[in-house]
Amino acid sequence: MDVQPGDILVMKKPHPCGKYEFFVIRSGADFRLRCLGCSREFMVPRSRIESRIKSVIRENAENQNL
Repeated sequence: MDVQPGDILVMKKPHPCGKYEFFVIRSGADFRLRCLGCSREFMVPRSRIESRIKSVIRENAENQNL
């Protein structure tokens, strides 16, 4: 799955604060994510996150083709 820094991940299950959206700070063997509800930052292995992603929102989709 192609996840890049700056993307927003919509997950199948919510964070304990109730939000489903997470901002990707870093991607690689593991992801550094920021919850868009409570702003908590955490790192999670790629293997745990990829199966829990519902959709990826790419903010700069129109600017990537330039």
